Amino acid sequence: MKLIIPEKIKKIIDVFHKANAEIYVVGGAVRDLMLNREVKDWDFTTNLTPEEMKKLFPKNSFCNNIFGTFSIVDKSGEIFEVTTFRTEQGYSDKRHPDEVKWGKSLEEDLQRRDFTINAMALDVQNEEIKIIDLYNGQEDLNNKLIRTVGNPDERFSEDALRMMRAIRIASQIGFLIEEKTFESIQKNAGLINQIANERIRDELFKILMSSVPSQGIILLKNSGLLKEIMPELLEGYEMKQKGHHIDDVWTHNLKALDNCLSNNPITRLACLLHDVGKPSTAVGEGEARTFHNHEIVGSRIAVQIGKRLRLSNKELDQLFKLVRWHMFTTEETQTDKAVRRFIRNVTPEYIDEMIILRRADRMGSGAKETSWRWELFKERIVEVQKQPFSIKDLKVNGKDVMEILKIEPSRKVGEVLESIFKEVEEKPELNEREILLKKIEEYK
Repeated sequence: MKLIIPEKIKKIIDVFHKANAEIYVVGGAVRDLMLNREVKDWDFTTNLTPEEMKKLFPKNSFCNNIFGTFSIVDKSGEIFEVTTFRTEQGYSDKRHPDEVKWGKSLEEDLQRRDFTINAMALDVQNEEIKIIDLYNGQEDLNNKLIRTVGNPDERFSEDALRMMRAIRIASQIGFLIEEKTFESIQKNAGLINQIANERIRDELFKILMSSVPSQGIILLKNSGLLKEIMPELLEGYEMKQKGHHIDDVWTHNLKALDNCLSNNPITRLACLLHDVGKPSTAVGEGEARTFHNHEIVGSRIAVQIGKRLRLSNKELDQLFKLVRWHMFTTEETQTDKAVRRFIRNVTPEYIDEMIILRRADRMGSGAKETSWRWELFKERIVEVQKQPFSIKDLKVNGKDVMEILKIEPSRKVGEVLESIFKEVEEKPELNEREILLKKIEEYK
């Protein structure tokens, strides 16, 4: 196996070596190099303290982490993190060590890491690269297994987020979780409730953005973690549907997620949750079951989940709109006014994401990717947005109304514009300035 270290990484390592200091590449960077995956985050560990590192990198560096993480900023603005060898003791909050002590060796540092495939280090000496593997990480890489360093109960008790991270890594690189490690997650799943929801959200988003995200969601379910962080989704498990649906609600949601082409995690979350309201609105049994207004109920449930995950107000707005309005018709008999109403409900900002969700919903139902009605509807969405869409699209404004009617700013100005817009909405060809100025005259 030939590992290629970028020059920018070698330059950082050389600075340490010239100071007769130890430095090693560690963590996910080593794992991804060995898997021939793109390395997005380069992390290092060293025997130097942050104060000593600051002397080597007096400019373009900072340390604002109580656990001693030193950050080096290169000319392109990329940040590289270097941590001092350390040992950790006590995890009363199931996330952070109560006490961090500087370690004396690389071995001590690797011992505290989460998984064997993340507990390897690279010693880069000029063109020679030595792999330091104390916990058989290479063997687990070859066997595509995720296994904790040491006792899994202890590792998850130290940091309960590691359970989510195990599933996220498995989802991202297509590995299995080693049997005892997975059994430990099942046993300790309740500990996830002691983790900040923001951290849970970040791991969940990474699962949603993986190439086959349903695998990660299924692992969350089988591990017991989904019951803790998103129990609403489980209510659709084995709930049969009628009509064009070939799967139960749970399976359909997963298939829709896998068919989502968006790079927006909120849209992917919306795909997963778009039918979350069906169990609450179910009437009847088996394939005769109906789910009237499930999109209304589902949008409320989705927002509750979003708030629990600490989404921003803007993210909550997007999630609500995508779930609330996903049940739109594409019949060619719709008027332009009806299409405009749909666009207003979703808002132009989220129309493209809604189109992506609808495609995922179709594919997740076993339908064809498209149809002539669907293609026609997409064309109409584009065309309708070229027409006057709101009062601000009129070729007259409030100032024109006040000048012609010789009135001060008042409610009447808005009423006149609203009345004119209703006419233009029915007949877009009326939106010419000369025509509208004459119409304002009619309100004298």
